[in-house]
Amino acid sequence: MKHWNIKYKTTVLLVLLAMGVSTSCISDLDVEPIDPSVTQTFEQDGVFAKIYATLALTGQEGPAGRGDVDGIDEGTSAFVRLIWNLNELTTDEAICSWGDPGIPEMNFNRWSSSHDQITGVYGRFYFNVTLCNHFLEQTEGMTDEKTVKQRAETRFMRALNYFYLMDFFGNVPFTEVVATEAPKQISRADLFNYVEKELTECEADMYDPKQAPYYRADKAANWLLKSRLYLNAEVYTGTPKWSEAATYAKKVMDSAYKLNPEYTHLFMGDNSGSNVNKAPQEIILPIAADGIKTRSWGSSLFLIASTRTSGMPNWGSTEGWGGNRARATLVKKFFPDGNIPANAYVTPTTTGAADKRALFFVDPNDRTLEIQKVEIFKQGYSVMKYNNARADGASPGDTQFPDMDVPFLRAAEAYLTFAEATLRAGGSNDAALTAINALRTRANAPIFTTINLDRILDEKAREFYFEGHRRTDLIRYGYYGGGDYNWDWKGGSPSGTKFSEIYNLFPIPSTDMNSNENLKQNTGY
Repeated sequence: MKHWNIKYKTTVLLVLLAMGVSTSCISDLDVEPIDPSVTQTFEQDGVFAKIYATLALTGQEGPAGRGDVDGIDEGTSAFVRLIWNLNELTTDEAICSWGDPGIPEMNFNRWSSSHDQITGVYGRFYFNVTLCNHFLEQTEGMTDEKTVKQRAETRFMRALNYFYLMDFFGNVPFTEVVATEAPKQISRADLFNYVEKELTECEADMYDPKQAPYYRADKAANWLLKSRLYLNAEVYTGTPKWSEAATYAKKVMDSAYKLNPEYTHLFMGDNSGSNVNKAPQEIILPIAADGIKTRSWGSSLFLIASTRTSGMPNWGSTEGWGGNRARATLVKKFFPDGNIPANAYVTPTTTGAADKRALFFVDPNDRTLEIQKVEIFKQGYSVMKYNNARADGASPGDTQFPDMDVPFLRAAEAYLTFAEATLRAGGSNDAALTAINALRTRANAPIFTTINLDRILDEKAREFYFEGHRRTDLIRYGYYGGGDYNWDWKGGSPSGTKFSEIYNLFPIPSTDMNSNENLKQNTGY
């Protein structure tokens, strides 16, 4: 094994062959061979900061430059952007007009093991996992209070990345050490058990809810991820864990985090808190963005700019890329009677639709509900959910890059998880109704008097559309690959067509299949 000089600024060296990911997936990250006798320097706080920075940034030089993940456009390599693309463009919620590599395949559910964004997300997750492994190796045995907290949060972050690997890919390479040996493949069920164990063991040493420094994970983040893990347990292991999902969701609901009164404020430029915007009372784990200090082409700027173009109400940035918009199926969940207001969007002071979450730009002279040509952005209603304008009326810090943090984990998810898990476990319909109606009341939508699983799934779409959840939800319901539930442009047909259940898992990238003989490819690829 080579010895390396590990240079820390906001980065850390990862041994190139660690995790078995090929060198086409991970860049060299500021490394140089050194004499084996030279002692390496470990800058603990710098590495710990980089662990969180992997959620927001893509490399070592601001918005672009010396990217973490090689073989893919750096802006596209962002944690947020990759998860969003794979979990939204492949579903009934979003569709993109661009012809960029991999976009049409996601729009139409036709990807292969050489898909560049699938390869990119795989490399991104393993970059993050290896960084966590390195930090935990270097701090092993340290018992001071600061390190104990950092180690617990690092284990949480590693579990988060392994959760996504399990969800996206199923059986994947697994290791807890940084080494050059190609790792063995772990089964999806065993990885589920591992993530569950890690979350359980690290919980006690994490901060209590709302006691952590901002942008760091606390116990409520742990509970929310655990509830999501249990909610999908039947998909991952074959054995449902509905009661456990409801239990951990209720812990979040009963914690110091509460629903923010204004839904729109959760997605605005001052959602880190201002004298008007109280979004931090709901946002459990934000992903940092700052127009001056934390710039990325693939985080909140992507969410804002990819959904905007000229002629739309101010969004607090000069960037408007005109790519992602709503499929008709999503819009109709808000307007089942087909009566869509001419201005069905909401600003901090103006209400359009009855449901305040219906943040669509609707102009009969400039937008169509139905999409005939996917490459035309103005076919399909535009989504104005993400907005760098501030609720307090102040100017953004920068005219281009946003201050809007990504509300990655927020308390509203617990209400939906609790309702679904309670209903599936045979629990109280009244308890499930109460949880769902808390969200509907906040949205100024009529409350439900009856509840069923499909209503909960539709409510999840109304509450969390364009937040990167949808694919996982549809798979859990049996409405994705192999399912009869239909949406416009599903499977590449304008009216929708069924596609194979093999697409419920993404393929392990061919680059890693070729470099690690321990791996077996997912069925059908």
